[in-house]
Amino acid sequence: MKQIKLATLRLSFSSFTFLLALYFALIVNIPVYKELHSILIQQGEFKVGFAISLPIFFIAALNLIFNLFTWPWLGKPFFALLLVLSSMVSYASFHYGTLFDYDMMVNIVETDPSEASSYLSLYSVSWTLMMGIIPAILVFAVKLTTEGAFGRVLLKKLLSMALSIVVIVLIAALYYQDYSSVGRNNSYLKKMLIPTYFVHSASKLVNTRYLTTPQPYRQLGLDAKQSEQALQMAEQKTTLLVLVVGETARSQNYELNGYDRPTNKYIRNLNVISYQDVSACGTSTAISLPCMFSYLPRSNFDRQVANNQDNVLDILKTAEVSQLWLENNGGDKGVARNIELFTVDRSRKDSFCNGSTCHDMALLQDFEQNVAKLKGNMLINMHLIGSHGPTYFQRYPEEQREFKPDCQRADIENCSVEQIINTYDNTILYTDYVLSETIKKLKVLEARYNTALVYISDHGESLGEGGLFLHGMPYRLAPEYQTKVPLMLWMSPSFAQAKNINQDCLKASARQTDLFSHDYIFHSLLGILDVHTKVYDSSLDLFEPCRA
Repeated sequence: MKQIKLATLRLSFSSFTFLLALYFALIVNIPVYKELHSILIQQGEFKVGFAISLPIFFIAALNLIFNLFTWPWLGKPFFALLLVLSSMVSYASFHYGTLFDYDMMVNIVETDPSEASSYLSLYSVSWTLMMGIIPAILVFAVKLTTEGAFGRVLLKKLLSMALSIVVIVLIAALYYQDYSSVGRNNSYLKKMLIPTYFVHSASKLVNTRYLTTPQPYRQLGLDAKQSEQALQMAEQKTTLLVLVVGETARSQNYELNGYDRPTNKYIRNLNVISYQDVSACGTSTAISLPCMFSYLPRSNFDRQVANNQDNVLDILKTAEVSQLWLENNGGDKGVARNIELFTVDRSRKDSFCNGSTCHDMALLQDFEQNVAKLKGNMLINMHLIGSHGPTYFQRYPEEQREFKPDCQRADIENCSVEQIINTYDNTILYTDYVLSETIKKLKVLEARYNTALVYISDHGESLGEGGLFLHGMPYRLAPEYQTKVPLMLWMSPSFAQAKNINQDCLKASARQTDLFSHDYIFHSLLGILDVHTKVYDSSLDLFEPCRA
């Protein structure tokens, strides 16, 4: 048999476009078929013709759209890149249920190399190679022929597009009610379509970040001042508040919030107050972290607006509260842009770091020296890597592998749900240990400072519930596993006394539901550090109702 050389394989532009549409519709979009299968099975009765029409509809729609981009000099590089990116999107959608909306694109852009590498595995690389890279190479290998004048090429394109429209109209005429019903009841499906929705989200991101005129910067809280009482007390004994921002910790896996595993064995006897029902501002760090420090509430939070106005750390700086940000995650997302910031060197290799990531205990190295450098009333922010997945197993040392068997690999889709939960619970337990060690250090410093600690996570995590893993779902579609976060308080006796706090009142308040959220962080920090400013809202201060 005569061997066909790829270099001599010729296709017309219309044939090339149709084959791409066929490949994207039938292969790349398998996450959509997986989801549609679940929807139709749950629905019970459905028309077989409707099910058969779905891939035909996708082929026709993609053929119509792709014809707009298959031109000389543009088609090959455009679709080669699209194939590689789409294969990555397909992998994440199929295995984790990830939806690539605007917020997810922001999260991707702001992910640092070390964090991004945690998603690499032999399985994910193989998937991308087979579905994206090899087809991209084939795209470049095929020779596209114009078959005569440009007008002939254009005519064939128009005919192909017209045929696609006819197919779409015919399917709509036969099954409009079915498409309308499934689409209306499962509106998120449009966000799963590859490549249309992630390209739309990426285009929106580029336009917003790079093609839109930045908003004028707005200063807030220029009237901010510490109360006279707070300043007078600082002359005798200053306030030292530590705010620990967790990563990917969900409230449902906290023993103090009713979980049936001992994930809080280190702090359960340290008189910690745990809030039972707290809502995150978003389902990704890129949204939640800036939001919790912003004056904007979740209901109308806009990252671009928040980036161009003062946050609570800036206002505290105006009030001359000494501050430090200790970073062991993928960055502060611009929150600590105007205060001193120290980032753990993750390239080092020692008892805490392996050359690419570090355990959170690395943040407590030189803690006492860092405190000594600050003057007056002070706030130290610690940004943990916490329970960041999918490489949960890298977040805790060997001696903290309490829940077994755990999942010692990045491609968690190849582990059982039991193993994934065990691994995740180990990360929660290790965070609990880090918090207990931080509290121990604060207890040692009680003689010189009124010490306290606040811990809150940025967002939660899905661990297989409903077929979802990781986080980043659009907020209105996200399960509570991704939106409910732990919030815990610890105070030394001298801190509670100096701030006139009734701890029994706080404990009772912490049991309330459907009330607390990230919106409280901005105002609670101003309130507990006794900073007076017009932007402070006492109704969003955790402490205010329980202060004499």
